[in-house]
Amino acid sequence: MFILLNTIWLIWEIKYVLFWLYLWQLKDYHLGRFADHFRTHKGKKIFLNLIQLVKMALLILFLIASPMFVYLFSILFLVYLAESILFLKGIFNRSVKKPRKTLKALFLTAVSFAVVILFLVQASKFKDLYQPVLLLVFDILTPIIISAIVLLFQPFFVLQRNNTLREAGNKMEKIKSVSGLKVIAITGSYGKTSTKEFLSTILSKKYKVLKTKEHQNSEIGIAKCILQDLKPSYQIFVAEVGAYNKGKVEEVCSMLKPKIGIVTGVNEQHMALFGSLKNLLSAEGGGELARALPKDGILIVNGDNKYCLNLYKKFDGNKKIYGLSNKIIDLDIWSDGITVQRDRISFLAIDKTGELMHFDAKVLGKQNVQNLLGAILIAKELGMSFGEISEGCKDISEEQAGMTLKHGKHGIDIIDSSYSANSDGVFADLDYFSIFLNKKVIVMPCLIELGKKSAEIHEKIGRKIGEVCDLAIVTSKDRFKELKQGAVEAGMDGKNILLCDNPQDIYSMITLFCKSGDTVLLEGRVPAELINLLTE
Repeated sequence: MFILLNTIWLIWEIKYVLFWLYLWQLKDYHLGRFADHFRTHKGKKIFLNLIQLVKMALLILFLIASPMFVYLFSILFLVYLAESILFLKGIFNRSVKKPRKTLKALFLTAVSFAVVILFLVQASKFKDLYQPVLLLVFDILTPIIISAIVLLFQPFFVLQRNNTLREAGNKMEKIKSVSGLKVIAITGSYGKTSTKEFLSTILSKKYKVLKTKEHQNSEIGIAKCILQDLKPSYQIFVAEVGAYNKGKVEEVCSMLKPKIGIVTGVNEQHMALFGSLKNLLSAEGGGELARALPKDGILIVNGDNKYCLNLYKKFDGNKKIYGLSNKIIDLDIWSDGITVQRDRISFLAIDKTGELMHFDAKVLGKQNVQNLLGAILIAKELGMSFGEISEGCKDISEEQAGMTLKHGKHGIDIIDSSYSANSDGVFADLDYFSIFLNKKVIVMPCLIELGKKSAEIHEKIGRKIGEVCDLAIVTSKDRFKELKQGAVEAGMDGKNILLCDNPQDIYSMITLFCKSGDTVLLEGRVPAELINLLTE
């Protein structure tokens, strides 16, 4: 029985190790992001759940009630057997959470498994009550053990990272000296990816362009893109620059040495990680990017965002500004005659010389007019005409904007905006959602990393949901109360604001509530299983 117990314990422990390494990787091995996860309801449930309580109780009983050893051993065996079966079922269903295959993840996985095996070998030497006690202790302490392994090797990975950044910087400098490569850096709390995608597509009509890939906006991701993909034949490099700490954008810019910097929009999305608005404005807010630009560089900002507007006013250098309307400040380019349809947007772009052009793009939502204006302004700065830019816009796809309209089961339309979520993005998506007729359902989690303004922001989102939607299904509990309060204040029936995180149950709710011609908005990180249920 001891051998069987060890076997099923090992199967479970493999799953547990993979999960914790997955979570660390998901949070970019960033201690602040990792710790912030456990302030959420989902994070707390990792520790405060029935199985964990049962294991704690069994550990105590093994220590104080040894005469009950046979019964306790049987219960423990059944617990690990059940968990092992669920893990094997997850492997079959491909639902096991595990880290992506990177050198760092593979190394940490190998070290973690080695620690588990070494421990099991030592624990197997005990054939009395000490063996199950030791297994339980290691199981309960696994989060701490895996986290310790990650943090122990972090300095070595930092050294490797710094070396990679140096190599990338040297390669960048060498290519620039040979080819005259122009580098464009894009930062902000929202709109970065869409603007990068739009700009790269437009510029590709005239130039050979390299862009950072999806989810490649960290300093190491950008460095790898330079080392692996950048060649002297490229004329323009467009880099999306993300950050979770003050100083990170400055670090990336010292490697990139961008000629053009664009700040797409700033909000409180990562306030909890930056610690203060001042730190956030320094990094995501564009302060570090602005300071990194050369004297002949140019800063381009979104004039519809108050933080970007403040940066623009303070910046003493070559600068340009764009926005939806030319009423607040003298813009370099703005829009008029915006038309938002189900599957596209169209508008007039007007620059300060009076030149104008009609633009049409197959992207969803008015917010993408802002992102396109930023891309159009940069393209003009790089020598493209309005006509060339307009032609380039025709090659832009829905997917590049991070939101797609799909035809789902039972004739229900599905708006998939599950790429990521921030407060401005939620409001923008709900504005777009309002043009749809018939019943409208939103499925979304509460937003994270908002800091002290989280409750206020969720209440505002709730009010907007109440104005637009007929049914709201919230998949996480953290700010459900505030969302519901806001929606009810806007006139929504409280019975139509539901809390549920099970994909099958959500699917049942939607199919019972909706009929052909109704629409569902999937906002933020909803379960992939739900997307498959609705669209396959």
